[in-house]
Amino acid sequence: MRRLALPVLLSGTFVQLMSVTVMQIVVPDVRADLAAGAGAGQLVVAGYTLTFACTLITAARLGDRWGHRRLFVVGTAIFTAAAATGALAPAPDVLVAARLVQGIGSGLVAPQVLSIIQRSVDPGRRARALSWFGATMAVASLAGPVLGGVLLELDPFGAGWRAALAVTVPVGVAALFLWPVLPRTGGGAADRVPLDVAGALLSVTGLSAVVLPLALGGEQGWPMWTWVSFAAAMVLLSALVVQQRRAAYPLVQPAALGTATARLGIGVVLVFNAGVPSFVLLLSLHLQGPVGFGPLRTAGTIATYAVGTLAGSALAEPLARRWDVSMLAGASLVLAAVCGATVVVVDHPGPVLWAVLALGGIAFGAFTASAFTLVLAEVPAGAVGTVSGLLPTAQQLGGTIGVALCGAAYTAGAVPSFGRAGAYQVTVFLLAAAVAVALARATRSRTAPESAARHG
Repeated sequence: MRRLALPVLLSGTFVQLMSVTVMQIVVPDVRADLAAGAGAGQLVVAGYTLTFACTLITAARLGDRWGHRRLFVVGTAIFTAAAATGALAPAPDVLVAARLVQGIGSGLVAPQVLSIIQRSVDPGRRARALSWFGATMAVASLAGPVLGGVLLELDPFGAGWRAALAVTVPVGVAALFLWPVLPRTGGGAADRVPLDVAGALLSVTGLSAVVLPLALGGEQGWPMWTWVSFAAAMVLLSALVVQQRRAAYPLVQPAALGTATARLGIGVVLVFNAGVPSFVLLLSLHLQGPVGFGPLRTAGTIATYAVGTLAGSALAEPLARRWDVSMLAGASLVLAAVCGATVVVVDHPGPVLWAVLALGGIAFGAFTASAFTLVLAEVPAGAVGTVSGLLPTAQQLGGTIGVALCGAAYTAGAVPSFGRAGAYQVTVFLLAAAVAVALARATRSRTAPESAARHG
């Protein structure tokens, strides 16, 4: 892989994940500026997540079939054009449509990044490249709230909320300009199997029926349509499982989920991400609500979490070498403790809260920078493309579930309660630790016979 290839790939990862959270901060300004209703405001955030999450699995197979570099370029072009359109949107419906298309672009890009790294980087350098990938994901997910707050406060060129979309356009243009440095992977004769159209349709519709009510239901008080959608999702996803077992060329390759380590690895990514995005969003809302912080001061507080994330990402590789998969359980337990401590000190922001958040950031950075590396190490080479779609799908689905459940806990009583939401967070991270322990045991039970055979 050429020297510039990894920065180009990671720039795509950064802007697509930052775009998930940056709009959460600026939605009130969007509604005021465009005279948008509550539903349009929700769709500005939820629409992107919906199309992003639902595109990933199919995009992974398309990358295998047509070439990962080609799909990266197409996805980046769609993302960048949609971001520019959204930044110039004169009306709410134009902005919502732009965000839906932008999510499709992100969904096309995300699995190609993992596949290119896995297929083109030498095995001896692959762990380092994947650690950089994980670190980029961790920082990008926190950069959204921080950047959104800073842009609202500084209001560059009087752009207001539009700057949150416009800031991603130069990054996308630069990535498109530098596309020749990316290696060619995928698209070979062995990869050009027929696309499982039925599986793709069932996957997209089934995931949509899960993500849409999760994203919109809480704000609307969980009306009847959300429960009908969940029921439809169960039917569609059950049909997908049956169809995949019978398909000649299944969308989800059997080898991708053929081992307990792969299944548990995807599971721990899903559960862990049901905690982190919701924690950051909840903290932002609480600081700007009951605590009374402005956007810039809120961004500064969350920045301590981001600084810890950078430190944790730097420590991830040596920690993973020392503790292997067990490190994921340790990071989850630390975050459970951090969430509990945050409940105690959040209403009195100061050095203690900053220290707690920095510790949480270290755990988050260490987990995210190493999780994909550790999980992909357990996957057969032929299934890397599929798992490259399943892992970010689990990440996005977990985040959507977490925001919905944490929001429900926060608003369940007569008045919002950070304590109730904190209890949810602690429970989620304890569950993530339990899944990580199961993953560690499965990994050891798989490698023990191999080690015995080598020494026998």
